[in-house]
Amino acid sequence: MSRSSAGYHHGNLRPVLLAAALDLLETQAPGTVSLRELARRAGVSHNAPYHHFGDRAGLLAAAGAEAMRRFVDAQRAAAEAEEDPVASLVALGTAYVGWAVAHPGAFAVVFDPEICPPGDPSPTMGGLIAENEELLRAAVARAWPDAPEATRSALETALWSTTHGLATLVAAGHVPASEVRPALEAILRR
Repeated sequence: MSRSSAGYHHGNLRPVLLAAALDLLETQAPGTVSLRELARRAGVSHNAPYHHFGDRAGLLAAAGAEAMRRFVDAQRAAAEAEEDPVASLVALGTAYVGWAVAHPGAFAVVFDPEICPPGDPSPTMGGLIAENEELLRAAVARAWPDAPEATRSALETALWSTTHGLATLVAAGHVPASEVRPALEAILRR
C-alpha cells in the first residue's frame, strides 16, 4: 500500500490533513500555506487535499475552525481550574494570550477576516465563536453577579479588547509574557 492510499484506507485522511495544516501554521503565516506542501507533509498525493477541502480557502477555513476549537478548549480549561471568579477571569485571559503566542499562525487564521468574515462566519465557526463568547460572558457574570447587564456587556468587550491587545503586543515582542498575568490582575482586582 502506498503512503497516499494509507489515509484513505483508514478513513482518517481529513484529520491527518488538518493536523498537518495546523503543524504548518506553527511555523508559517496563513498566507504561505500551500496545499502541495500540506500533501507533502501528510505523505499523500498533491491532489488529496483538494478532495477534502476543495481549495486553499476551504483548507484554511477548516484549519481555522479546528484552531478555534483548540483555542476555546485552552481557555475553558484554564478558567475552570480556578474557583475564585476573578482568578478564573485572569486565568481565562492568560490562557488566551498564551495560546495566541504559542500558536501565532493558528491564531492569525482564527481572526483573519477573509477566512472568517466578521458578522458572517461559517456555521461551524459561528458556533465556536458563540461558545467562546459565552465562556467570557459566564466568567464576567460570576465575577460581577450584581452588575447590570449593560455593565457586564461593556466589561466583556473591555476584557476581550484588553486581552486581544496583550496577545498582539506579546506576540510582537513589545510586552514580555511575564507581564500578562500581573496586568490582568491589576485591572481585574481593582
